[in-house]
Amino acid sequence: MPRSSLLVCAAAILRATYSLAAQGTDSIVELRVDASHPGPTIDRNIFGQFAEHLGNGVYDGIWVGKDSTIPNVRGIRSDVVEALRALHVPNVRWPGGCFADEYHWRDGIGPAGVRKTTVNADWGGVLEPNSFGTDEYMDFISQIGSEAYISVNVGSGTPAEAAAWMAYMTADPATSAGKERAANGHPAPYRVKYLGIGNESWGCGGAMTPDYYVSQLKIYARFARNYNPMQSGDQAMRRIAVGADGSKTDYVEAVMRAWHDKVWSWDIEGVSLHSYTSAGWPPAHPSTHFGDSEYTAFLKDALNMEGLIAQHSRLMDQYDPQKKIPLVVDEWGAWLAPLPGSNPGFLVQQNSLRDAILAALNLDIFARHADRVRMANIAQMINVLQAMIMTDRERMVLTPTYYVFRMYAPFQDAALIPVQVDAGGRRSGALPRVDAIAARDTHGKLWLAAVNLDPERPVRIRASFAGTSVRIARGQVLTAGHVDSVNTFDSPRLVQPVPIEGAASAGALVLDLPAKSVSVLQVQP
Repeated sequence: MPRSSLLVCAAAILRATYSLAAQGTDSIVELRVDASHPGPTIDRNIFGQFAEHLGNGVYDGIWVGKDSTIPNVRGIRSDVVEALRALHVPNVRWPGGCFADEYHWRDGIGPAGVRKTTVNADWGGVLEPNSFGTDEYMDFISQIGSEAYISVNVGSGTPAEAAAWMAYMTADPATSAGKERAANGHPAPYRVKYLGIGNESWGCGGAMTPDYYVSQLKIYARFARNYNPMQSGDQAMRRIAVGADGSKTDYVEAVMRAWHDKVWSWDIEGVSLHSYTSAGWPPAHPSTHFGDSEYTAFLKDALNMEGLIAQHSRLMDQYDPQKKIPLVVDEWGAWLAPLPGSNPGFLVQQNSLRDAILAALNLDIFARHADRVRMANIAQMINVLQAMIMTDRERMVLTPTYYVFRMYAPFQDAALIPVQVDAGGRRSGALPRVDAIAARDTHGKLWLAAVNLDPERPVRIRASFAGTSVRIARGQVLTAGHVDSVNTFDSPRLVQPVPIEGAASAGALVLDLPAKSVSVLQVQP
């Protein structure tokens, strides 16, 4: 960003800060942070991503081909890889989504000339060239330093197909499957850390009853083996069952009952939850040119995630009081109306400051439920729904949501620190004024994230810390002139973080938060 633009942003934040003095003590929100009683670990996997064969999420977003003039490594665009590496992406869910239950993995391996061209019936009815398949996906996650989260085809596939795919990816090079993998350029077994057994089997994945799905789950969990000898103990593959559609509990109940009653002799290691923020269905709210009323409605809907997780956690506790099985929120985010002029099946939407705040609130909720929520995947990574990145041929832009994920990186695998926000942190009948979490990272550093949800008014927080001394806090704040501010290819840096600082006063940290903002700071003694 040019220095002049940074100065404009900083001046706007300072004006908001100085206006606090005229607003009286009702603009002060008290936080109590108990650093003496660290809680559960905030699993880094809650910052997972999702890349489905949908619109330009994979093609043009990740894959441009080896002959492209866009800089790439083996067909995977280099600018996207560099941006994602900065997020420390823990896992990438692929190939879907609804697409997964129509995906046949053999269509996407081998030389380009032998790969099948199929139709993507789920998303826009466009041709699927299968140029990006298993080996390209594994190359991609290796380049960004991530782990594989594979969704196998339960809807239109077979257990034999899933088992053969796992053998292709993980079997010894001396086996026939391993030799085929080696012939395609990768002799060593791949590492498959997470295996999703179906996707939305209650809907696009086959409209199965819970009991029928459990009957399939038992078969797939048994025969879709991971043969990689390096994946044992803590590194063993985790199998994730289809779970909740929003507030519906029937799948979670059936899966957890079967797990508890040991109706199979093997195991699962996760149950999914899918829940989008749309403020009504089908999604009809615009992603641009909206006002404070739509902002408020959307964030109120986003905050429902807290109740959903609590609801499903209580049900899971009945069968798993020791919380061995994580709740995996592997589809979440803002689902808005497609941008005018785009293919409706491509789910193209803009990404605003409002959406960044929505992302921060969800990450805060996942962190507060770290004892049960140990994995999540925002939908989706590039060019689709609430994306981190948007591309247009050779151009790339980072969205406000991208910056939230980058700002929150210190919370990966950090120990949750309890935070209480006083009653002044809520506005009657509307949104909370402030949401906050704290954590101590793996290096012992203390971090505070604070969201000012008020679209118009800055707020001063005064945070007292038990169990540690506080001298100063430094970090970044993300805000902009309007709730619907977005980054575009012509103005790619309109919404990006700028420095923020707070200092101790009378034994507490005092920090001024601009309206509609997300702040993440390191708290220093």
